Amino acid sequence: MVQKYQSPIRVYKQPFELVMEAYERRFPTCHLIPMFVDSEVLEETESEDGSIHQIQRRCKLDVDAPRLLKRIAGVDYVYFSQENTLNKRERTLHIESHNETFSNRVIIHELCSYSAHPENEDWTCFEQSASLDIKSFFGFESTVEKMAMKQYASSIKKGKEIIEFYLNQLEEEGISHVPRWTPSLDAPSSSSVTTKPVCATPKLLHLELPVTPAVSIPVSTDASDHEIATATNNDATQSDATSNDAASQPDNQTENQTGTPDDKLDADYIKRYLGDLTPLQESCLIRLRQWLQESHKGKTLTLTPSSPSSPPFQIPKDEHILRFLRARDFNMEKAREILCQSLTWRKQHQVDYLLETWTSPQVLSDYYTGGWHHHDKEGRPLYILRLGQMDTKGLVRALGEESLLRHVLSINEEGLRRCEENTKVFGRPISCWTCLVDLEGLNMRHLWRPGVKALLRIIEVVEANYPETLGRLLILRAPRVFPVLWTLVSPFIDENTRKKFLIYAGNDYQGPGGLLDYIDKEVIPDFLGGECMCEVPEGGLVPKSLYRTAEELENEDISLWTETIYQSASVFKGAPHEVVIEIIDASSVITWDFDVCKGDVVFHLYHSKRAPQTPRKDPLVGQHSSITTPGGNNVQLIDKSWTLGLDYSMVESPLICKEGESVQGSHVTRWPGFYILQWKFHTMPGSASTNLPRVDDVLASLQVSSHKCKVMYYTEVIGSEDFRMACFDVQSLGSMTSLESSHSGFSQLSHATSSSNHSQSSSMISR
Repeated sequence: MVQKYQSPIRVYKQPFELVMEAYERRFPTCHLIPMFVDSEVLEETESEDGSIHQIQRRCKLDVDAPRLLKRIAGVDYVYFSQENTLNKRERTLHIESHNETFSNRVIIHELCSYSAHPENEDWTCFEQSASLDIKSFFGFESTVEKMAMKQYASSIKKGKEIIEFYLNQLEEEGISHVPRWTPSLDAPSSSSVTTKPVCATPKLLHLELPVTPAVSIPVSTDASDHEIATATNNDATQSDATSNDAASQPDNQTENQTGTPDDKLDADYIKRYLGDLTPLQESCLIRLRQWLQESHKGKTLTLTPSSPSSPPFQIPKDEHILRFLRARDFNMEKAREILCQSLTWRKQHQVDYLLETWTSPQVLSDYYTGGWHHHDKEGRPLYILRLGQMDTKGLVRALGEESLLRHVLSINEEGLRRCEENTKVFGRPISCWTCLVDLEGLNMRHLWRPGVKALLRIIEVVEANYPETLGRLLILRAPRVFPVLWTLVSPFIDENTRKKFLIYAGNDYQGPGGLLDYIDKEVIPDFLGGECMCEVPEGGLVPKSLYRTAEELENEDISLWTETIYQSASVFKGAPHEVVIEIIDASSVITWDFDVCKGDVVFHLYHSKRAPQTPRKDPLVGQHSSITTPGGNNVQLIDKSWTLGLDYSMVESPLICKEGESVQGSHVTRWPGFYILQWKFHTMPGSASTNLPRVDDVLASLQVSSHKCKVMYYTEVIGSEDFRMACFDVQSLGSMTSLESSHSGFSQLSHATSSSNHSQSSSMISR
């Protein structure tokens, strides 16, 4: 497996030329890097005007490896080849490095760059990326990989300290300014490069390894603060580079917003707003954010201008991404899987707009015994829930599970907002909250089965979509019935979350190790013996006059976890799924938005003058030809006797959609009749030169169990008049439309997919 690393942007508050002067002092050897034994210059060149200086070096490293491993490998030292290019005119230094030793067994490639800060010419930016691919190493592949990543993380952390050491040394020597390069009056205008004799004293070398220069990084107005927004590398080939929210600003400035494809993370921003992360943890965050950006191509507009039911997608904030990484111990693949599942859920149910759209019913305001109350000693928002005083049965009977779930989700969304505010107020990263649950009054009434069922389903949704948001749970005055409730709910709570629970029986919370260890005395609620008035409702029994009938609850309760505007369908090999849309007026617009949740499919759009037959019963099996499965349905409408080009025609070119992609597109109809949207199982083509299956084909077939794919889709038809008005509105805002069906790797699955745009003759998407 290839291990990859991508650094955030590091900012030195010194000019580029001064940083280069400090950088040169690291060579030919550096006492701060014991493993760097020696180096020799292989070739040194310089342009005629002196603006470009290139050096190729061979570096000798004494890798800290077990003696037994060195003996087996048959080497004492490891050699690397480096090529440094200093462009004095552009004020950039690019370094590229790769290993010579064991190059047929281990492939190491590293890129680094120093560049002048684009918004402050007196500052310098640094970026770094690397990849490690161990093909084979005498059976010690896993050991070598762990050892290499550990050493690499250590050297990355040391890199900034070394530059700062030499910058301080220059300051002590009275060197605070190095003049910029300027072209000589008698220098030739040509920028051709000439080879120079090898110098006895090397000038430029790099032990770390490189990436492209940062661009468009806003400068903080506070010169004493390193909170600088950083942005980026527009080169799409840097697949492991990062993208990010618009970076940090001082407390008195606008909070960072949803990122753009050009954003990158800054090292000081990470420390200020996200906390102390190891280099590899920083890399995981940056790479996962960039994967989201590249997968979605920055698309944040709705499917159609007049369709509010298809919400826009927004790249989540860095704090949110980091929670999912922490929930899976920074395992990129696992974190990506649960994050994509959560993003799909948020997209379906418009959770991003919940705080603006959700209005709590009066019965919740009166009888839901929970609310926010100041903060704990660590600055975390404090939520108090008097569960023992809550009439859970009455709330479920009066509201149903849907309203209760939406209320709990609004609490979680409010908690995320308060964490952001407290991060600014306290000047340190605050990513989670503390919950205090008072169980006084809890009895068997709270174990009413429908109430427990609702609680378990709420826990399931919250656990899946708000990981690592609970910093600590204080359970006070737990009665004898509590173990029964705990036995019911604990299996649904993540093990890492359960470790954050502190349970106190009776008045134990008043003693040593109790409430005062976590909450300041001044904010302890009055009902717990404190002096602070708490505005959390006292609860009580919900009047039965507010209860709804079972029929009313069943009709109104559209559960977030089961129903949505999207429909699910299964696609089998030899059994495509088809949807028919009848068009009366020409120039109408058919829109579609679907996620490929499993397998690869081919999307078609056909037109027919006659209506396809509805699925008929098969007399042999007594069932319809449509296939119903727990995860979706399968409907086939095009009769097998129909001939393409005679009975029906293709109006859009086939679109191959990979697992994990999200596709949004539309088609302007030219004729009335029946249009058929078809999702067909995609089979990888075999090699033309042999009848044997390719390895890629075998692997692809293994990924799709039982030759089954799954899609989640939503379609809508815009009338010709509405379409003309929508186009006018879009154009009046200066938006552009392009004839294409648009991919964005948005799905419930963890498979990384490279997004692509497929041109269509008449498919249109607002971008």
